[in-house]
Amino acid sequence: MPTTPRRASYHHGDLKATLLREAIDVAQAEGPHAVTLRTITRRVGVSVNAPYRHFADREALMLAVAAHGQQQSAAAMERRLDALASPSGHDRLRAVGLGYVDFARAEPGLFQAAFLEPTDLRLSADAATAGPGGRTPYQLLGDALDQMVTDGELPAERRPHAEVPAWSAVHGFAMLVVQGPLRGLPAEAVDPLAERVVESVITGLVRV
Repeated sequence: MPTTPRRASYHHGDLKATLLREAIDVAQAEGPHAVTLRTITRRVGVSVNAPYRHFADREALMLAVAAHGQQQSAAAMERRLDALASPSGHDRLRAVGLGYVDFARAEPGLFQAAFLEPTDLRLSADAATAGPGGRTPYQLLGDALDQMVTDGELPAERRPHAEVPAWSAVHGFAMLVVQGPLRGLPAEAVDPLAERVVESVITGLVRV
């Protein structure tokens, strides 16, 4: 069923922000596949050519949506981190992984826009994707891994590119919960599974 058209009020000069807000709303409600320039212009109430003054194409618009989603993911990770007192690297990596799953469960549409739309790692160090603490999700993951090396929990020779297996495992679990066969499980069943997945990732990283 097509998205119901609606006119969003905006003031002269802030059309870009309005278009982005509408795209974020559609991604949250219906998933990133539902975001098209035609849909967004219809919702805002402007001509089909209006977005091109601000976004070259749908990819450019979706990169901006993805950046917003990654900001929110970083914030979820930071909430987990802020709850820790004198955390070890292991503690921090666990918090980052669980925060990633927290965000996926809370905002499944925006989560998919944040981590499935980008086609490379350009956003991984972009300040536009950073949370309140100034670090992006990828940087928070790297920080935790670096501390694990400093703490002696992760052998230095296993540190290079450790972000990739850690991220892949937790992302796969998050997708099963958001879009796959685990999506029907109650929260009380997902919580311990998320913890088990994250601990398995950490065990796999440190095992010599």
